[in-house]
Amino acid sequence: MLVYDPAVPTMQRDHVQTFLERVAREVADGHLPSCQVALGFEGEIVAHEVFGDAQIDDRYCVFSATKPFVASTVWTLLADGDITLDDKIADLVPGFGENGKGEVTLEQVMLHTSGFPHAPMGPDISTDRDLRLQRMSTWRLNWEPGTAFEYHPTSAHWVLAAVIDGVVGADYRSVVEERITAPMGLQRILGVGADQQDGIRDLQLVGEHATPDELEATFGVRALPVTEVTGDAVMMFNRPDVRETGVPGGGGFATAADLATFYQHLLHDPLEIWDPEWRRRGTAEVRNSFPDPMGVQANRALGLVVAGDDGAANIRGFGRTVSPAAFGHNGAGGQLAWADPVTGLSLGYVTDGYDVHEIRMPRRGTAISSLAAVCAA
Repeated sequence: MLVYDPAVPTMQRDHVQTFLERVAREVADGHLPSCQVALGFEGEIVAHEVFGDAQIDDRYCVFSATKPFVASTVWTLLADGDITLDDKIADLVPGFGENGKGEVTLEQVMLHTSGFPHAPMGPDISTDRDLRLQRMSTWRLNWEPGTAFEYHPTSAHWVLAAVIDGVVGADYRSVVEERITAPMGLQRILGVGADQQDGIRDLQLVGEHATPDELEATFGVRALPVTEVTGDAVMMFNRPDVRETGVPGGGGFATAADLATFYQHLLHDPLEIWDPEWRRRGTAEVRNSFPDPMGVQANRALGLVVAGDDGAANIRGFGRTVSPAAFGHNGAGGQLAWADPVTGLSLGYVTDGYDVHEIRMPRRGTAISSLAAVCAA
C-alpha cells in the first residue's frame, strides 16, 4: 500500500503511482528479493514503500551512498577551522606520507584525485585503528595527486575517517552519528554493534553477468574495468564483524527513508548542521571535472556528484529527468540516493539483491530515478 501524504498538493499522485509500480516490478519479476523506496519533499517523507519479504523499517547496506555522511562530517571540521582543503594528509594522519604520499591534500582525497584508488584495507586490518594507519603508510601512488580522476571505492574514505579520528579525538563512527545522523533523528549508520543488527537484510547475489557482446553493444567495450567491488567483497557486508567495523566508504546501513531524509536536510538544513558555504561547496560546486576511465566527466563536488547539463546525468546515476543541479551519491548494486534543488525532491532506494548483470542494474537505476524525478510539479 502506498504511504502518501495527500496534504502535499504539488506531488503528482499519478506519477508517484507509476514510479512505485516500476519499483515493484523488479521484485515481482524475480530480479530482486526485496527493496525499499522513499520520496522526500518539503522536509518530509511523502511516499514510502517496501516490496518483497522485507519490512518497512529493515536496514540495508547502502554501499557508497555512505560516503556523503562521512564527507559532510568533514564539512563541519572545515567550517570550524580545524582543517583546510589545502592541508596535507601527512600532517593530519601519522605515517601517511610514506612512499611518496607526502603532498596529497585533503581536497584531493575528497575529490578522488589523490592517486591511490585501489589501495587495500582488508577486514583483518580495518577493525583496528593502529593497523589501519600502518596499512595506509604502505600505500603507493598510481599517479601524481591532483592530475587525474579514478573512483576510490574505499581507500579515500578510510583516510577521511582517520582525519576525523585525529582532529576530533573521537571515533569517526560516533562523530558521524553525533554530528549528522542523531540530530536528524536517524539511527546510527556506521559501526552497528553486533547486538544492534536485528533487521539488517542479508545481501544476495542475483542475476548473471552480461556477455561480452551485450557489453559491447551497450558500452562500446567487451569488458568493464575491474574494481575491488567484487561479489566476494560485497558478501563480506553480511558478516557481523564487518558491519560493526563501519567501512566509511561503503559499509553504512540505512533504510530508504533514512537516505531520503538525509537529502532533505542537505537541501534545507533546518537544524543548521552545516555552514551554508560548505554545504554549497559540497552539493553544488563542481571541483573535479576530470574524465573517468570511461571518458565521462566526474562532476564531483566535495563529497557528492552533481548531475550536470552535459547529457550524462543518467551515467552519473541520476536518471534522465532531474535538473542539472541535482546532487547525490549512489551505492554499488543499485542503491540510489539524491536530491534535486529545483523540484525539492529527494530519493532513497535500497535493495538486498546485488544484481551482477552490468547492464540491467544501471538501467534499473535510470528508470527508477527518471520516474522519481517527475513526481513533483
